[in-house]
Amino acid sequence: MILRDVEVGGVGGRDVRIDGGRVAAVGAGLAAGAPDQDVLDGGGGALLPGLHDHHLHLRALAATRRSVPCGAPAVQRPADLDRVLREAAARAGTGRWIRGVGHDDALGGPLDRRRLDELAPHRPARIQHRSGHLWILNSLALDRAGPVVTALAADGLLYDRDDLLHGLDPARPEEEWADVAAVSAALAACGVTGLTDATAGNDAAAARDLARWRAEGALLQHPHLLGGEGVAGARKIVLAEHDLPGLDALVAAVSDAHDEGRPVAVHAASRATVVLALAGLEAAGARPGDRLEHAAVAPPELVAWAARLGVTVVTNPGFVVAHGDRYRRDVDVEDRPWLYRGRAFVDAGVPLAAGSDAPFGPLDPWRSMRAAVDRRTERGAEMGPDERLSPEAALALYTGPATDPGGPARRVAPGAPADLCLLAVPWVEARTALTADYVAATFVAGALVHDGGTTGSDQEHP
Repeated sequence: MILRDVEVGGVGGRDVRIDGGRVAAVGAGLAAGAPDQDVLDGGGGALLPGLHDHHLHLRALAATRRSVPCGAPAVQRPADLDRVLREAAARAGTGRWIRGVGHDDALGGPLDRRRLDELAPHRPARIQHRSGHLWILNSLALDRAGPVVTALAADGLLYDRDDLLHGLDPARPEEEWADVAAVSAALAACGVTGLTDATAGNDAAAARDLARWRAEGALLQHPHLLGGEGVAGARKIVLAEHDLPGLDALVAAVSDAHDEGRPVAVHAASRATVVLALAGLEAAGARPGDRLEHAAVAPPELVAWAARLGVTVVTNPGFVVAHGDRYRRDVDVEDRPWLYRGRAFVDAGVPLAAGSDAPFGPLDPWRSMRAAVDRRTERGAEMGPDERLSPEAALALYTGPATDPGGPARRVAPGAPADLCLLAVPWVEARTALTADYVAATFVAGALVHDGGTTGSDQEHP
């Protein structure tokens, strides 16, 4: 295929030839004399490297399609949550669980085993907190889950033990396949050609599932996995406020991963967990590829510490718009200036990349880019305006390689994989809006996986 009249690296009027899943040539006049059926007219739009979401949770994201929304906008007060869960209990088929997501205590009120028993007395129910680190189970769910879960969560609150719930009311294979396909299509419509699944429980079986979905066409993007044994990416280490390991235990976990030749990806959101993560990395000896996931609260001394160690930060600017109003209400005043920083990391020389953390953050990378540029919450309040990035720096958060987030941005150049995002307009126009509405086409390994209908194609695409 030849893409005719596209902008590459800020230069308009270029043609790009794709062959064997790679960019074969970039230049002027390549389309001249080519068969019409092999040419797609880009109309002068910017041709970008395909975007890579450096932190999401694919299976959890897919599962939200068959889950009950228990947060905003459906739930704004406790009475709304009561109604939503009672209706879900009435609809649930015999033997099926009620699975809810997005519960926010500030909106739906406190939720525990007792309240969930009242709302869903005849169906096993499990409701996930908006943070993703807590499941609330009713009595029937605890009975189904068994004595280990019941002992850990007598009040129905199960923290960071998703592994104990695997296999309970599993989706039928065809359901999960369809859910993954729908999520992947939504990502492709945003120009996303690769994703990093950052689920801590990822293992060899998870890697096989993603490879199968990719081979069967449900998953359009190139997958990269963080997790435990049997995955190629960094070992994921979760630091949760309610159950922090000692420094010695963290150093041992980091050292074990390094001894295996693997970097680590340390989930650290609060100030305390970022301090512990950096202390552990320093004591173990930080290595290239080590990364902090989120680093949500990073005052100047922690930014400088991360820079000194040479660790990468994978942040979530989409949280500024999606959760910023709640942060302004609930986060300690002294921490608010240091939330989900952008400019400070860049200025300090810290490699910086971004991920959606979907389903816990907004999936659309363009929405996250806008948040990185304007630093405004959903209600329009400024949050950390000194952390604003340029549109180009915001785009670069999503164009680093899967194995080197925050590294040199991938380029549209001969020999590069043909993982491409074609916009309907030149970059000078796109940078002012940063919207997925401008995504005209997405290519993965040279195959057209999304056609927004705005390209002047001379062929009928499959």
